Amino acid sequence: MKLATYVSPGGAALPALVRDGRLYSLQPAGFSSVLEIIGSAPASLDRIRRHLESVPDPGLPLDQAVLLAPVPRPPKLLCAGLNYRDHAAEAKMEIPAVPTIFSKFHNAIIGPGAPIILPKNSQKPDYEAEFAFVIGRGGRHIPAEKWRDHVFGYLCFNDVSARDFQLATSQWLMGKTFDGFAPTGPWITTADEIADPHSLSIELFLNGERMQGSNTRELIFKIPDLIAFISSVLTLEPGDLIATGTPAGVGFSKKPPRWLRPGDEVVVRIEGLGELRNPVVAEA
Repeated sequence: MKLATYVSPGGAALPALVRDGRLYSLQPAGFSSVLEIIGSAPASLDRIRRHLESVPDPGLPLDQAVLLAPVPRPPKLLCAGLNYRDHAAEAKMEIPAVPTIFSKFHNAIIGPGAPIILPKNSQKPDYEAEFAFVIGRGGRHIPAEKWRDHVFGYLCFNDVSARDFQLATSQWLMGKTFDGFAPTGPWITTADEIADPHSLSIELFLNGERMQGSNTRELIFKIPDLIAFISSVLTLEPGDLIATGTPAGVGFSKKPPRWLRPGDEVVVRIEGLGELRNPVVAEA
């Protein structure tokens, strides 16, 4: 099942199911948000299936819908840094012994098609294709072997980064959470549709040119490791988004570096999860 958030004709942000190139509103099924669906799963998913079977709905062509971030305001947005071996090598950094975790805030989250706004005060904006997962069942001190019980689904993520701010100190936060620096989407694919999340191709295209290409099997810390580590420190909640890091090929590694520029288009494509496409514009 693919779950999205779209703009209704009345301007409200509502949950929807995406299937066969069409979008079906889930408001008639009694849901007001994707976060509500996540928090009441798996019963909510059964309810959606029954609704779609019993209520005829022609749906809306997907290309006529305006999609937002699937979860515009997750309880938490956590990111793993330096989590692909090839990316650690290009950054000339040692393989970490424990995960590096940082956060982004709600102001950074945008959806598919929304512009990435380049801040006036950064000269080194960069892209990062990432595979992200959504917590379905929360908890603290979650055993690694129980990870599948806690994952609701998966989605594409772009960890846009201002390298000049990120690398100015040992704390990455200020370079990571500029407004619009967390494109997510285009939808959440529920976990039952992805047999092995640790064997998915992940790519990023800049103006049609392939800049990053790898596979989630190259992750240093995989989903079980991240869930166990993060939940040893804080309580995970339904709807939390966790991005797993980026592979080699980011802009700062190019010779010369390739920073994002106004007029660019960035596309993150992950096997089975669709593609996340965003234009790049200058801050007004």
